[in-house]
Amino acid sequence: MPRRRKAIVAGNWKMHLDAAKARALASAVAAAAPRMPTVDLVLCPPAPYLGEVAGALGLSGGRGASGVALGGQNCHHKESGAFTGEVAPGMLVDVGCRYCILGHSERRALFGETDAMIDAKVQAALAAGLTPIVCVGESLEEREAGRTEAVVTAQLLGSLAGLPAADLPRIVVAYEPVWAIGTGKVATPEQAQEVHALVRGLLASRSSAAVADGIRIQYGGSVKPDNAAELASRPDIDGALVGGASLKADDFLAIAAAFA
Repeated sequence: MPRRRKAIVAGNWKMHLDAAKARALASAVAAAAPRMPTVDLVLCPPAPYLGEVAGALGLSGGRGASGVALGGQNCHHKESGAFTGEVAPGMLVDVGCRYCILGHSERRALFGETDAMIDAKVQAALAAGLTPIVCVGESLEEREAGRTEAVVTAQLLGSLAGLPAADLPRIVVAYEPVWAIGTGKVATPEQAQEVHALVRGLLASRSSAAVADGIRIQYGGSVKPDNAAELASRPDIDGALVGGASLKADDFLAIAAAFA
């Protein structure tokens, strides 16, 4: 059965690689991407290597011949200013980005980002022409306490609080259970589908069922080639936000192929 929404598989390289390895990895993904026209591929390298990766992808105006898109891992909510060490959304666009990951659990947990801060960044990213990948997900303690629905609901609605309903089709949502990130654990396809369906229902409550049905929702959390196909088989899982496995071209491409 053909997919209702075009799959999107994004690689979050986090704080890994050097310039040469970043170029090589991007080149390998770009070379294979034309074989997967039914999947949107996105690479999100560390900020210092955005230019290197853009060059390896042959980007012009955010899209190269391979069709692989570039994304940032974070951005500030201001267009410019005295914010040492920060990156403005327009700067990401200027270097060739089309996407930006916002609200990743590591940003929330390690850097104190709140739903209100993420909400401001989402609006700024959209204003600059970026597609935000808005992340939500519960910790192990929250899941074991039966609070998954409450936590995900609060994060999603809080992170989109200032967003007009008309702009919802311009975002991607990523469900990433914190307990599955980098741990080797993965939510079962049933657990992931349950939360993805919850997210789609929340998006419908902000707009309509028809609008929500068109919004892509990724799963993130120890996605690997050997579990990607099962995840891809679920009706509300539209792709993957890939961490460690995105650092190896063969693994990343195998995950993408599962969603093709």
